[in-house]
Amino acid sequence: MGKKCWALVMSLLIMVGLLLTACGDSEEKNTAKGDSSSEVNLKMAVFPADEETFKKAYEEFHKENPNINIEFESFPQKQYYEKIRIQLSSGIGYDLFAGQIDTMVDTGILAPLDEHIKESDMDVSGFGNMYDAMKVEDEVLGLPYRKSNWMMYYNKDLFDEKGVEYPSDDMTWAEFRELSEKMTSGKAGNKTYGAYIQQWPQTWYMSAVQDGASIIDKDLSPFKDALQNRVDLEKDGSIMSWSEQITTGAHYNAAFQKGNVAMNIIGDWHVAQLRQAEADGDISFDWDVVPIPHPEGVQKNTTLALPVGLMMNKNTKHEEAAFKALKFFTGKEGAKTFASEGYITGYVDDEIKEAYLGDGSQKPENLHYFLETKEYPEYPMLPGVKNIVVQQIYKQEGELALLGEQTVEETIKKIEERVQSEWASKYEE
Repeated sequence: MGKKCWALVMSLLIMVGLLLTACGDSEEKNTAKGDSSSEVNLKMAVFPADEETFKKAYEEFHKENPNINIEFESFPQKQYYEKIRIQLSSGIGYDLFAGQIDTMVDTGILAPLDEHIKESDMDVSGFGNMYDAMKVEDEVLGLPYRKSNWMMYYNKDLFDEKGVEYPSDDMTWAEFRELSEKMTSGKAGNKTYGAYIQQWPQTWYMSAVQDGASIIDKDLSPFKDALQNRVDLEKDGSIMSWSEQITTGAHYNAAFQKGNVAMNIIGDWHVAQLRQAEADGDISFDWDVVPIPHPEGVQKNTTLALPVGLMMNKNTKHEEAAFKALKFFTGKEGAKTFASEGYITGYVDDEIKEAYLGDGSQKPENLHYFLETKEYPEYPMLPGVKNIVVQQIYKQEGELALLGEQTVEETIKKIEERVQSEWASKYEE
C-alpha cells in the first residue's frame, strides 16, 4: 500500500476515533443531565403521609416522561430528617427530597433552582408569597408542593345553644377575646371553654407575624401585645391555662372533639382529623371554619403558613431530569393531584382551587377560606430558626410568662437578647 493510501487510512481512523469520543462525551453529558433520549433512575425521599399522593402524581408524570423512573423512599415522621441526613452523609444519594428548607440548608447540598426556573420558563406566580419564602440569600433552594396554614374551627351547636351569632370572618383579636368570654360557662368538669389555644409558641406569637413582624427581628416590641393576648385569655378563664394543658396532656384535637370548646385555632390538617372523627362516629356536633382573628388594621384572613417544599441535591447525576420532576410535582400538574387529595398546595390557581373544594359534599361548609388567605411564613426558612429560635427561645421564655414567673415585658426583652446571642451570633452575617 502506497504512502498516500496509508495516509488516507490513518486520517479516516482518526476521524472515526474523534467521532466516537464525541459521541461518548455527549452520551455521558446527556446521561448526567437526564436527557430525554436516555433512561434515568431517580431516588426521592418523601414524608410518609405524602408518599401515596406523590405516587399518584408520578403516574401522570411517567406518562409524559416514560424514560424517567422514580423510586420513592420514606421514614417515620419523627426520624425523617435525621435518616435523610445520615443517608446523604454516608454517600447514599437522593436526587430529590421533600421537607422544609431550614432543616436542610446547613448541609450545603441544596441546589439553587433559579437558572432551571428561568430556562424552563416555569410560571411561579401561583406560589404567591411562598415563592420568596423558599429563598436563602436570594437563591431559590426549593419549591413548595404544599403548605399548612391556620384557620379557626368552631362548634356550631354550642353557638346555637347559647343563641350567639357564629364567628365573623373579619374579627379582631380584641373581638375574639370578647366572644371567647361570652361562650365560656360552667365550672371544673362541666366547663365549656370559649376557645382552645394549643400550647405551641406559634399560637401566641401569630398576631405579631400577621402584622408583618418576624420572630428574628432585633426589635420584638410587636410581640408584647401578642403574648399579652394569650395571658389575658387565660386570666379571663375562657381558655384552658398553659399549666393545665401540660399537666393534663391536653391536645387541640381531643379537646375540640369532646364538644365543650366553642372555638379552636389550629392548622388546615385539622379538617382531615374532624372528617375522620365523623366517619368513625366520634363526634356528632356540627362545625365550620372562619379565618383566624387579626390585629386591628390588618386585612382579614391574614394567616400564617408553613411551606413544605421539594429540594434538589446539587450532586445529582441527573440534574435535568430531577428538575423536570421537581417542576411537575410542585407546579400546576402536581398541584392538581395534591389538591384533589385535600392538600393546600403551594401552587394555586382557579383550576387548583376547584380540585381542592371538590363537590362541596364534605364539611366544612366554608372550606373556601383556606384558598383566600393572605399568608406570612410562620418563621423565616433560615438555619437554626426553628430549632433554636422557635423550639427553644420562644418556647422556654413564653412558658415562664404563662406560668407567671416573669412579666410579658421581661419575656420579650429576654427573647430579644437570646435571639441575638444564641441565633444571630452564629447564623446572621
